[in-house]
Amino acid sequence: MPLIKSISGIRGTIGGAPGDALTPVDIVKFVYAYCACMRERRPHPDGEKYKVVVGKDGRISGSMVEDLVTGTLVSCGVDVVKCGFASTPTTELAVILSKADGGIIITASHNPRQWNALKLLNEDGEFLSAAQGQAVLDCAEAGNFDFAPVDELGSVTEHDFTDEHIEMVLGLKDVDCEAIRNAGFSVVLDPVNSVGAIIMPRLLEKLGVACVTINQEVDGNFAHNPEPLPSNLVELSESVLDYHADLGISVDPDVDRLAFICEDGTPFIEENTLVSIADYLLSRAASIAEAEGVPLEEVTAPYAPVTVSNLSSSRALRDITEKWGGTYYASAVGEVNVTTLMHSKNALFGGEGNGGVIFPQAHCGRDAMVGVALFLSYLAARAKKMSEIKASLPQYTIVKNRIDLSDSSVIDWILQDVKKAYSSKGRITDIDGVKIDFDEERKWVHLRKSNTEPIIRIYAEAPTQEAAEELSNELLGFVHRIISG
Repeated sequence: MPLIKSISGIRGTIGGAPGDALTPVDIVKFVYAYCACMRERRPHPDGEKYKVVVGKDGRISGSMVEDLVTGTLVSCGVDVVKCGFASTPTTELAVILSKADGGIIITASHNPRQWNALKLLNEDGEFLSAAQGQAVLDCAEAGNFDFAPVDELGSVTEHDFTDEHIEMVLGLKDVDCEAIRNAGFSVVLDPVNSVGAIIMPRLLEKLGVACVTINQEVDGNFAHNPEPLPSNLVELSESVLDYHADLGISVDPDVDRLAFICEDGTPFIEENTLVSIADYLLSRAASIAEAEGVPLEEVTAPYAPVTVSNLSSSRALRDITEKWGGTYYASAVGEVNVTTLMHSKNALFGGEGNGGVIFPQAHCGRDAMVGVALFLSYLAARAKKMSEIKASLPQYTIVKNRIDLSDSSVIDWILQDVKKAYSSKGRITDIDGVKIDFDEERKWVHLRKSNTEPIIRIYAEAPTQEAAEELSNELLGFVHRIISG
């Protein structure tokens, strides 16, 4: 499998030739480039060392990659804070707590066990901007290396930030610890043999939640495809029923995506993770605003009553936000795009429809720990079964398709033709591919190209499966007619 390079880092399978996989040569090259660009981004006085935090998920190759990353950082004269096994949000938080210049997360997220990756963070514990990420890629490609002499090598210290992360979550004002403890919840947790098995049970214990953990050995031998989709969570669904639990919790290997299973064993649906938490935060704020006779903005301050998700996420977040008097915005796909827009709008809450919860009061990155605590607060406040809450949320269905092409150069003009043809039929957004909103029918379709393959992805959403499939098929047919001439 080719090495995949993007502005957020590099990923690939372990083993093979340099440039064709994630090899030691590629790791050294990109970590050096990251250090070189960090110095340009954050000039230090002469003699003052740079500091970078390094964390890893539970993958088989994690220790090997960690050694290479740490050694390269030291050879660049950078001090290293090793977190050991740490979730992506824990490592992001560690950058802030350590007052570091950046961070490197060793995780391939939801990819299978043979994959690994380097995710690159700035001094705020957030992913590099597009320009900063491109600078790293360009530097790595140039290959002009100049390592530190022996008297200027970096040092290595170790620190486990798990407890700090948990205490931060418990201290959030919207996390109702007392209500959760009084509710007496029981859950089944599936951390899919990675770092979620370390941190999530400890959080749940602090919240007084009875937890049964499956697939809990942190060895990187994932018991199933690690992406938290319903088709991969059959064991979790069955376990929820077997243990008569109130809900099931699934996280991906680096604990930045979150999915739930209802008490009846059915999927809560990833998109509903964001929607339900937004309903909790905004309904709570609206209730206080009404009771005190003050504007909603005064209650949510210092944040605005704004939510953000990406263009391919469900319209349900917009519906819930507007129901409680807030404002919704959509960004281009990608966490860095969501967080950038959240910063610019001073958003209260946001994330991605794949279960990526971003709550700036904690930190501006996807965090399943924060998501679980807020959702349990919502569940305790509503005093209803998961399936009942699911039924109360706006009902939509998303259909996902793709068109494989032999030549990626034709994608842009295909998208331009789609834009022209539908500009009079719907509301067009073209910041990331082409999205067409049909507001009166409460449906949309989004066409965007892959950054790594000659593919057009087509996502369509509507109130019913039939309507979503009809819209998706309409655009599939239109694109195929363009291709055939």
